[in-house]
Amino acid sequence: MQAGLFAGHQDHAISLADSASSSSSSWIPSFLSTTKNTAAAALDADGRVHDHPIPHLIADAEAAFGAKLERQSKTLAQAAAEYRRRYGRDPPRGFDTWWAFAAEREFKMVDEFDGLVEDLAPFWNISGVELRRRALQAGELPSIDLVRIKNGESEIIKVPSRFQDSEGGSRARGFARLIAEFVDSLPDMDFPINAKAEGRILVPWEHKAYPNMTSFDTAAGIEAVLGKDFPADWAGGGNVWDSYRRTCAPDSQARRLLSAYRNPSADARRPLISSGSATSAAAQAEGGAEAAFVVSGINDVDFCDQPHEHYSQGHFFSDWRTFPVLYPIFSPAKARGFADIRIPSHYYLGGSSRYTYAFDEKHIKEGEIDPMEVPWEDKEEVIFWRGATTGGGSTPGGFSPYYQRHRLVRMSGDDPLKNLTILHPDASEPSVYAATTLPRAEVNKDIMDVAFTSATGAGYPGGEKALKEAHRFADAVPLGKHWSYKYLIDVDGQSYSGRFMSFLASDSAVLKSTVYKEYFSDWIQPWVHYVPVSSSYAELYNIYTYFSGPTPATLQAANQTQLETLDARKTETDAQLKRIARGGKQWKKTLGRIDDMEVYVYRLCLEYARLWADDREAMSYTS
Repeated sequence: MQAGLFAGHQDHAISLADSASSSSSSWIPSFLSTTKNTAAAALDADGRVHDHPIPHLIADAEAAFGAKLERQSKTLAQAAAEYRRRYGRDPPRGFDTWWAFAAEREFKMVDEFDGLVEDLAPFWNISGVELRRRALQAGELPSIDLVRIKNGESEIIKVPSRFQDSEGGSRARGFARLIAEFVDSLPDMDFPINAKAEGRILVPWEHKAYPNMTSFDTAAGIEAVLGKDFPADWAGGGNVWDSYRRTCAPDSQARRLLSAYRNPSADARRPLISSGSATSAAAQAEGGAEAAFVVSGINDVDFCDQPHEHYSQGHFFSDWRTFPVLYPIFSPAKARGFADIRIPSHYYLGGSSRYTYAFDEKHIKEGEIDPMEVPWEDKEEVIFWRGATTGGGSTPGGFSPYYQRHRLVRMSGDDPLKNLTILHPDASEPSVYAATTLPRAEVNKDIMDVAFTSATGAGYPGGEKALKEAHRFADAVPLGKHWSYKYLIDVDGQSYSGRFMSFLASDSAVLKSTVYKEYFSDWIQPWVHYVPVSSSYAELYNIYTYFSGPTPATLQAANQTQLETLDARKTETDAQLKRIARGGKQWKKTLGRIDDMEVYVYRLCLEYARLWADDREAMSYTS
């Protein structure tokens, strides 16, 4: 069976136009580009839609993923040739050993490492001796651990520094576990591992554009690079957004002070049904729903050109300092503009009931059904989410109402003053979609079960009391209980979501909204393994009504009743949703294994080892 595909492709596919733009930064190789687009429903003169975008998105995605699997190299020689074609240089030394390691583990995506190469590309501009020095200095930074490989063994060390870390160890231990199977084949190296979930490296535009004119004297020590009084957290001395703005080009909107600090609600109300982008958090704040759907899996917002969008992302308000120097920091995820190097999250390795699922033995003894064994037809047909309020930091305070989790909980609440327009199949002609406007609260009662489970009012306007008045709170739910719902929505917190892998294994359909790329981003396919959702979440309602049909409140507002024609249509679309749920589960079994993470990290280690060397040419594979 093909990895991550539950069944064969659909018979039809309609190509969607991609707007790809190559990076303008001199340190990113030319083969890399970003694609960000939406597919929108076209309304006729009567305000109806005759051709819904979702089936075309599914068909195109299945065809694209199937083609990607099919074109993977079948032999070592083919893989080496494909490497040279993509990246314009020989593979790293040890490529043959890595190939044998990957083949033994039946690894599927042997050619898909563009993201890894992208992460390491800037370090080709500095020498091996400079990289080694920067790696050691990085170990002195707050919340950075060193995983040191020496004589074929690894150890976690703390470089003596003046910082007292509040967190550390777990991510470094996870990395050490991932290299254990092949560490004896690696040369001596230091890996600075980020102890925090948030990205840490934000290199100013001037340093990226003119590295020879803005070099640091790292030989004089870290204090000469960062300053003697560099603090562990912002403590009122700046914030992540101020640091991020400096990564943008001088003529960008983010570098123009007034634009960078515009009110996030300043945009005019957007149309309820629109052919525009579905990424604006301002649209969600106004209560609008859209008939536009995300094509790609990452909400790759250009915060340099759209600086007001930064208000909707909690990582811009993190309390922990970022670093304005190209240090090699290995982190579990990165948003656009950050220069961290991605590694698999330690949450994906097991050992935590919050992020990996294991049915409680107590419940087994009592004869309860394992939630993972709940049949598809018995799953509750609602969009489900539970989580803490830790969606961002408090530097500066007062912006948390716009963080990802807070917006989702408020949007799914019972505010009777907000209306939305839903696109749904017409009972008289189910192949045609009608637009009906009704109170959002009525729809939420039918399809939403979203709530916070714990509260921290730090940084929230009005404190914890105001936070609880504005958002729904409910009891915490064990991870396995999530499996009993058809729709599981996964959203970012202060950084990436650590529950995505476990949700994929659930046999439920995962709705995911993220601005973060992770190590597996080149391997997974939106609309095949999960349903991508914009940062505004505005299209959630139209995703639901496509797959599950109109809600009772929608039918009532449209003066329609549930007819047999709608039931017949739902049988087809529910099967499509189940197919995506099974596709995600199959992907987790075939490409989301610990084996696959080890293959990724092995390849990363070989690439890093070549950069670490003085003679990089000698560290290449030439056979």
